[in-house]
Parts: sequence; C-alpha cells; structure tokens
Amino acid sequence: MADSDTPQTPLLLLPDAIHQAVKPGVALLRLETTRSRQGVLDGAWWPRTRNIETELPELISVLTEHLGPITRVGLDASAWESLPTRLVIDDRVVHLDSDPVGDDTVLITRGDKDHFALLVVPPDATADAAREAMARAVRADNITPAAQILVATRPDPGTE
Repeated sequence: MADSDTPQTPLLLLPDAIHQAVKPGVALLRLETTRSRQGVLDGAWWPRTRNIETELPELISVLTEHLGPITRVGLDASAWESLPTRLVIDDRVVHLDSDPVGDDTVLITRGDKDHFALLVVPPDATADAAREAMARAVRADNITPAAQILVATRPDPGTE
C-alpha cells in the first residue's frame, strides 16, 4: 500500500478524551505559570449562546476556582445580545467593559494588572471546528491571533 493510500487521521492537539468532552458551554484553559507570556491566548471558551448574562457566570465561577477572584471582563459589546456594566457572580461584583477586542476574544482580569485572553468560539460552530480552534488556542507556543484561528478552523462551506 502506498503512503497516499494510507488513511490520514487529523493531528489532534489534545488527548482524545478531551476532544470528546468539548461541547458548547466548555472552556479549555492553559493555566501554567511561565516567566514569559509570549503566547497570544491563555485558553478558549465555547459559549452556548450570545447571552452574556447566561453564559458568563459559569465561566467566571470556574475561573475563580483556579485563578482567584476575577474583577473585570472585557468583551466586544457588538458580539453579545446585551452587555450590562456589571454582574454579581458568586456574591462578587464583576465589572464588564465594552472593549473593541473583537467578538473572538474575551479578556479576564484578576487583580489590578493580571490579564488572561481567551478565544471565544462562536456558539454556532461545529463541534469539530470548535475542538480544533480550542486546541490551537491552548497551545503554549501559539502565536496565532484568535480571529485567524477561527478562520483557519471554519469548515469549508462546500463540505457542510
């Protein structure tokens, strides 16, 4: 059998078990402390909807468990159904800033200056596209901006 006849399996950037677990409402994070924050993204989030008041509390609760109290979240207001200026999550006030970061990124702030950037996978993304985008986003050596990751992992319209 020639090499070209051998079925090629796509390179999975995460273990198979994680690929099976990724579904809308899931966040993947790279919470490794490094001396250099050269990577573009610290993780990825796949919200189920564009309703920030429904989606954000669960994300913030999980992040707080790992990072400590979250004080601010920067979002692009045009990407969400509505954007309040603050939410009370787990009895803590979290301020929401309308930043022109693009609808493909959310900025999480812990303390005064510690920021984490997460890729936001569109709620209507296919499972395969979401898994691939999230896997790329959490790689420590990733230098590709969120928008480019989403474009690169979007299914070809002719294959849907």
